[in-house]
Amino acid sequence: MTLSAGIFISYQADRVLEQLEAYKTTEFFTIIRSEDDKGKPKEFLVEHAQEAIAKAYITSENLNYIILIAPKFSDVSQNRLLKILEEPPPNKAFILITESKSALLDTIQSRLPITVLHDNNNHEESLSLDIENLNLSKVYAFIQNNNRISTAQCKRLVAQISLEAMKSGKYHLDESTLKVFSDAIKALDVGSPVSFILNTLLLKLLVKKRV
Repeated sequence: MTLSAGIFISYQADRVLEQLEAYKTTEFFTIIRSEDDKGKPKEFLVEHAQEAIAKAYITSENLNYIILIAPKFSDVSQNRLLKILEEPPPNKAFILITESKSALLDTIQSRLPITVLHDNNNHEESLSLDIENLNLSKVYAFIQNNNRISTAQCKRLVAQISLEAMKSGKYHLDESTLKVFSDAIKALDVGSPVSFILNTLLLKLLVKKRV
């Protein structure tokens, strides 16, 4: 990793930011995160793009990196950023940190070098759910602890839960149950709430628990 304009694909934005900080000498960082009122990461929208553009035109003598952090960038916001990414103002450079390369427009990908950071294994360790001894209280606690995660993080949890359930041998995983897992991923893609998906999935799993 080097400190230069570009796109970083990672589920650990804060870790990437820490690594970039280590390379700073005289440069400045201007960080723009897209978050809701509760501080949960959300999609980068056109208003965030407008904020980034406005800050890019603030004069600075030293090189200033405008760092945009979001799990996903809307198509409208990406189109709004195109011109300034191609021709940033003097002493400005852009860094985007996001979770999915496939969600970026080709026009965005062509304007900045892309670095894909393979950090999935670190996230797999974060599953704090006793699948083998699952019960209603554990389901409730797990959902409460994960109701603010991003869609991409929830997809990983769905995959982990599926894998752990199969490994445990504690569940009747018939075709209809396995379909619930694949349907959960599809539902997340169209915007279903994370808490609803996890609740539906885990309650279905409980029903299939071997006695």
